[in-house]
Amino acid sequence: MGAPVISLTDVWLFRNGEPVLQNVNLSIQKGDFTALIGPNGGGKTTLIRLMVGLIRPDEGRVRVLGKPPRSVATRLGYVPQNAGVNERFPISVLDVVLMGRLKTFRRWPRHSREDKAAARKALEAMEMWEFRNRHVGELSGGQQQRVMIARALATEPEILFLDEPTASVDTKHQSEFYEILKDLNRAVTIVIVCHELMMINAYVKSVACVNRCVHYHGDAEVTQEMIDMYQCPVELVAHGLPHRVLKEHNGDKMASS
Repeated sequence: MGAPVISLTDVWLFRNGEPVLQNVNLSIQKGDFTALIGPNGGGKTTLIRLMVGLIRPDEGRVRVLGKPPRSVATRLGYVPQNAGVNERFPISVLDVVLMGRLKTFRRWPRHSREDKAAARKALEAMEMWEFRNRHVGELSGGQQQRVMIARALATEPEILFLDEPTASVDTKHQSEFYEILKDLNRAVTIVIVCHELMMINAYVKSVACVNRCVHYHGDAEVTQEMIDMYQCPVELVAHGLPHRVLKEHNGDKMASS
């Protein structure tokens, strides 16, 4: 096993004097497909923001591809929660994805042949090439999310970070979405925040439970012990409908829709 592509060592991060993440030690290997699960407010989004270099830890060290995250930003792809675009802004799907190729500000950007080829490859990977000339505001929420992921892929990243990418995707289309991610994972390491038990067990390779502390599990099986210990709100998607089969955060009895 080689050096990890993501490494957090003794990481602490505080907000208003209270720890948001505490004593985090985490290593993720090249080619992994890691799901971050845990309760709302447990620190999943904060953890991803640390990994991509948007924030820095108060204590400890974060290394991505062997370096501080900000120094390798061009080698990373990141799609935050609700990463939509202004639906009133008159811009095509292709132009949105080409924006991902802009490494510096240019008043009149001129895209190279390589830029256009990368944008096409990214859109085809997300099965959105046929929509390239459509106004992005005309797309469904799930389609817009695919476009935003394509924009991140257009940078040709080595690691792709996704924060709840299926929030705007119909449950019946989630399997199709994860099939695309599984195919991408052949070439790209993926770290994803998600809550869907069936998708975790079927597609990802490892799980990190995040509730201020972080505990990494080197397989994709989500056990009842993990759920109870880390209060992970995971839903089972069956026959296209979500069924909550695990305990709620507030300790309510197990329920099923």
